[in-house]
Amino acid sequence: MTSEIKIDDPDLLAEVTAAFMEYERALMEDDIPAMDILFHDAPTTNRYGVGEVLYGIEEIRDFRKGRGGSPQRKLGKVAITVYGTNFATADAEFFRENSDRRGRQTQSWVKFADGWKVVSAHVSLEGNTH
Repeated sequence: MTSEIKIDDPDLLAEVTAAFMEYERALMEDDIPAMDILFHDAPTTNRYGVGEVLYGIEEIRDFRKGRGGSPQRKLGKVAITVYGTNFATADAEFFRENSDRRGRQTQSWVKFADGWKVVSAHVSLEGNTH
């Protein structure tokens, strides 16, 4: 017998949405300490970017310190879903300045004792599939 998992509890959805928007603010302002707070501090936290593959929070931190800020962008459609009480996904489209190319970002969020944290992230740019 399986139990039903509540999807999109309104209070939890508001929490994750606020955390997601804080990450977007921090990313656009190159606020490294704020971004660091929003990623789980563990060797199991991973991030695949457009041009990098980062395993563990230390590689993610080193990348952020060395890149000099993220390219500026505007969000397109954002879909955030909360499953149960401590897991959520955030999927977003984005558009970089001076580009018509669509980007995609997927994040997995887990609620820990100190709040919602990204445990896995993937960023890519739409391109030719052939």
